[in-house]
Amino acid sequence: MTSQKKYHLRTSSSEPLPVIIIGNGPSGICLSYLLSGHTPYVRPDAVHPHPLLQRKLAEAPAVSILDQDLDYLSEGLEGRCQSPVALLFDALLRPDTDFGGNLDSVLTWRLQKERAIPHVVLGRNLPGGAWHSIEGSMVTLSQGQWMGLPDLQVKDWMRKKCRGLRNSRATAGDIAHYYRDYVIKKGLSHNFVCGAVVTAVEWGAHKHSGPLFQVSGFLTAKDQSQQPFTLWARNVVLATGTFDSPARLGIPGEGLPFVHHGLSALEAAVREGTVTSASDPVLIIGAGLSAADAVLYTRHYNIPVIHAFRRPVDDPGLVFNQLPKVLYPEYHKVLQMMREQSILSPSPYEGYRSLPEHQPLLFKEDHQAVFRDPRGNEQVFGTSLVLVLIGSHPDLSFLPGAGADLAMDPEQPLSAKRNPIDVDPFTYQTTRQEGLYAVGPLAGDNFVRFVQGGALAVAGSLMRKATRKPP
Repeated sequence: MTSQKKYHLRTSSSEPLPVIIIGNGPSGICLSYLLSGHTPYVRPDAVHPHPLLQRKLAEAPAVSILDQDLDYLSEGLEGRCQSPVALLFDALLRPDTDFGGNLDSVLTWRLQKERAIPHVVLGRNLPGGAWHSIEGSMVTLSQGQWMGLPDLQVKDWMRKKCRGLRNSRATAGDIAHYYRDYVIKKGLSHNFVCGAVVTAVEWGAHKHSGPLFQVSGFLTAKDQSQQPFTLWARNVVLATGTFDSPARLGIPGEGLPFVHHGLSALEAAVREGTVTSASDPVLIIGAGLSAADAVLYTRHYNIPVIHAFRRPVDDPGLVFNQLPKVLYPEYHKVLQMMREQSILSPSPYEGYRSLPEHQPLLFKEDHQAVFRDPRGNEQVFGTSLVLVLIGSHPDLSFLPGAGADLAMDPEQPLSAKRNPIDVDPFTYQTTRQEGLYAVGPLAGDNFVRFVQGGALAVAGSLMRKATRKPP
């Protein structure tokens, strides 16, 4: 964003905006696309393979999906997501993808500028959000075609870039570039403010417009100077994702300088030569995909590694046991290592040992890690560096009470998987605050493929408000 635009943002702060979107990842980008007047209709020649949905779509072929009853259209759909609107939008964009097909979307898009709702998208990074913070060569968990946004397929974008998908999957670097390009190609750039950190969102009285949301924060310029801003809005959409705050073990020594909570620390140590193949082992704690990526990274550089996790290897809850082997051979290789290279049994994987069902107790200043093994005995291991990769939590510290009262169970910590923000399933407006919406992982939609349904629900709700139609 240019300095001129930043200045415009500051000086226009007293004028209320219809919508402020906090977060510029896939959810925020998709919502900006819809709010800019891009409107989905069913193609006249399209026939959806789901008979019931096809019959419903045929009842109002000339009516935009945004203007139809999303509850009615989504009724009877089933899939890999709990959100009915997410399943609906996914079914319209990728009609038979769960059956291995590649039918084209049944939607066509029309730009209807008269439907556009002025809005601004605030993000810390470039458009694409946390995707710009992921190591670029990492391969995405989801198939590449599932990472795409409306009206620009990833495979078509990659073909023009002379790139290809690997096992139907793309690298994180490709996807980050795709999202940044999408904003430019769809003419959305003027809505996006990068380098914006939101520090407070409060509900209060505006001197001219009555009750509104006050959004405060600062912009970071290229010279790293910080310029404060305050905006007012009638509606605020939370689209920040969940990668802001790594989960912690909460044990003694976790704050020591050799204990880290992100793969970037290992990458830096390898670059600087402080961790090599001759070092003490790197200790990786966790059994999710981030931990597996870290294991693969150490193996690539022949760095010895100890891999500790609290579950048994054959636990069906382990994500590795839920992934098709053909699509995810590298993760199944990690699972094989976890199973065969227990510390108690030798195997061919030199430089790797797994510690299933081990509970970390403390880290010592001399780089030792103390665990309790499955039999209740203490085990001590020397390490060069520790990575604690056990998930992350959303950072909603800018909300009153850090947003805890917005969760489905306000007595428990906010969690994308276990305790997301409580939203209306067909508008994604929070149940506890009029005008406040949540999309993406904050609302329980944890894959890019499904976050777009939340954007559709929010856009429909905001457009009904703009035209004073009943919800």
